[in-house]
Amino acid sequence: MIRLTKIFDFEMAHALPGYDGSCKNIHGHSFRLEVTVQGVPLQHPGHPKDGMVIDFKDLKAIVSREVVSQFDHALLMPQHAPADLLATLQQYSEKVVLLPFQPTSENLILYIADKLRAALPDHVTLCKIRLYETATSFAEWEAA
Repeated sequence: MIRLTKIFDFEMAHALPGYDGSCKNIHGHSFRLEVTVQGVPLQHPGHPKDGMVIDFKDLKAIVSREVVSQFDHALLMPQHAPADLLATLQQYSEKVVLLPFQPTSENLILYIADKLRAALPDHVTLCKIRLYETATSFAEWEAA
């Protein structure tokens, strides 16, 4: 079994309505996402992808499509936020993403894990994800 990790960086804003600290306000972070997958390398001598679990290019395309393109330069808000606030934000921003949960790093990493597990090829398993909200703070998900 071989593990591969690909790293992605993107900018994203969020707010935690009802939170008892400054994160209740809209604010942004430079996020870093580390995606680790595992599998058995292809064993077909002469095949151009012989020895690969998954082409890094293919992994990049999956994560970009399922996560980065949705979140990069977006404002994430929970659907339960006040309707007038959401309407105003959507009026002035083209990329407001409404989620059925509070957009904490912990909830986001569970959401990301579900999306990636569904999108990966059958022969590749999602092993671990790290989502850095800041350079020194991250949430980590690991397959059981």
